[in-house]
Amino acid sequence: MSVGAARAFFTDSHVHALLLVERGVLVSVVERDDLDGRPDSDRARTAGRLTGRVAGPGDDLEATRAAMAAAGRRRLAVVDATGALLGLLCLKRHGRGFCSAVDVAAREADRAGTRAG
Repeated sequence: MSVGAARAFFTDSHVHALLLVERGVLVSVVERDDLDGRPDSDRARTAGRLTGRVAGPGDDLEATRAAMAAAGRRRLAVVDATGALLGLLCLKRHGRGFCSAVDVAAREADRAGTRAG
């Protein structure tokens, strides 16, 4: 994926991170600011990084939540020891908890209703 394509991905203000995966392994987490000053033709994976943007499945959730809230980070990819992508931790806007599948579905339904109205 190119930086230009990544910029298009981030046109939705609700999108916080672009996870780039090759053969099931997370190779880069790109955030909107990572693209600043880069030509559209660059590879998006070179703009992002993994350091500070991933968690392990055995990490302490409360410590992870507190660190995310303190850093203003809303998303962390969850990877195993081989780098395989297992999921995504999504911190609620207020920073006091994580989003659930029910939360995400409700938000999508609200947005769909707003677009339809």
